[in-house]
Amino acid sequence: MNRLEQTFQALKIKKEKAFVPYIMAGDGGLEVLEERLLFLEKCGVTAVELGIPFSDPVADGPTIQQAGIRALENGTTLKKVLQTVEAARKKVSIPIILMTYMNPILAFGIDRFAELAHQAGVDGCIIPDLPIEEEEIIEPLLNQFNIDLIRLVTLTSTSERIKEIATKGNGYVYAVTVTGITGARTGFDENLGKFLNEVKSMSPLPVLAGFGISTPEHVKEVSQYCDGVIVGSKIVDLFAQNKLQEIEVLIKSAKAVIA
Repeated sequence: MNRLEQTFQALKIKKEKAFVPYIMAGDGGLEVLEERLLFLEKCGVTAVELGIPFSDPVADGPTIQQAGIRALENGTTLKKVLQTVEAARKKVSIPIILMTYMNPILAFGIDRFAELAHQAGVDGCIIPDLPIEEEEIIEPLLNQFNIDLIRLVTLTSTSERIKEIATKGNGYVYAVTVTGITGARTGFDENLGKFLNEVKSMSPLPVLAGFGISTPEHVKEVSQYCDGVIVGSKIVDLFAQNKLQEIEVLIKSAKAVIA
């Protein structure tokens, strides 16, 4: 049982829901990554999704795209991120999930990526541009190193597709709450509740909702249908502005409405 499984099992026992922030590795420099992970852990987050900067992030909106550009300009590479995470693991105990695209992994080497991610203490991996039909190129290796491959389902996924993804996955199911890219929204699709209920009914894994969630009100609205939420663009934006107090308030307010 890895850190993710242990964490979700503990949440289930306590009847609590998950709050998972997304941050971009290397935005602000890799030298601040450990500090940010420790800060988020202190704020009480469940886990952290850690983005790997990439020049063509097809699922990301403007906020995360710009964070990726800043990280690349800072000289951030996949190798350096893994080295930084490995060093941070001496102090950071919450689960860390890498969110990356296939190209950086292929360029790095799939075998090498899986081995070094395990060595660094990575618990899961999200690859938005990897369809389940092609995941055999990496899933067995990740499984060998006890790294969960976390799959995504969307509002446009058919019931058959949702069932296939939910029953194949591990870690948790990432339910995308919008038809589009990441980024803060003012509201959600009227069918979101129905969609999340459907995913929940089919999934043996926890279901976390992400994309477009940026306020405690969003968290309250969405979390009633699932096991927790993922907040990305808002956290990335606040870190870029060094508004740590606002991040802490957002996390504590969000956790209060899903307690």
